[in-house]
Amino acid sequence: MDKLIYVAMTGAKNTMTQQAVVANNLANLGTTGYREESAAFRAVSAQGDGLPTRVYSMDTTTGANFTPAALQNTGRDLDVAVQGSGWITVEGRDGGEAYTRDGSLQVSPEGALQTHTGLNVLSESGPITIPPNSTVTIGRDGTVSAVQQGQQGNAVITLGKLKLVDPPASDLVKGQDGLFRTQSGEPADSAQNVTVVSGALESSNANAVEAMVSMIDLSRQFEMQMKMLENADTNARSADQLMSSSS
Repeated sequence: MDKLIYVAMTGAKNTMTQQAVVANNLANLGTTGYREESAAFRAVSAQGDGLPTRVYSMDTTTGANFTPAALQNTGRDLDVAVQGSGWITVEGRDGGEAYTRDGSLQVSPEGALQTHTGLNVLSESGPITIPPNSTVTIGRDGTVSAVQQGQQGNAVITLGKLKLVDPPASDLVKGQDGLFRTQSGEPADSAQNVTVVSGALESSNANAVEAMVSMIDLSRQFEMQMKMLENADTNARSADQLMSSSS
């Protein structure tokens, strides 16, 4: 069978993978702290008799866009946004450290400071516990303080400090849960240069216009690959007819 069929098939398959990535970016335009995903592909020469005149499309690693997005003021004490580069450390479902830009925090019924998805927010010494009936504030350096109701305004209790990290982008991988982790799986070191803005959240860095243009471009690529498959099938049928006539 003509190698063109396999070449077009791999191209169409990977084009569909790219479409799924772009569709996921579009679906997360309103997700706090979302990092736009990207899919990379490479061309590999088809092996066989004769010259390597055709190439296959093969996927490589999936990456992410780490460009900071715009901050939106919410006025909520438990909302924090990382300013510039850096990450908030949380405890993943697997019990290990993971990193997020989603600073929409809450206090669980047990008093644990958590993300809105129920993940414990970590300090360098572990989870942060909030006393009941207290007003929480988060400083620029990530220090979490509280004033209990009925206490004097200067009776501030320091509860801990958010573990803010800033590992190299090349050292981070995105998991299926949307959280980032180091490639080695080892915890990242705290970074003193990372700061947060209280009462604000970071929006998604996915671009709706670019994503829509990319979807249109990918749809045209997929149609082209389908046309190549049809042409390969037509050529094969014509060749069979010629062989039958000559015999």
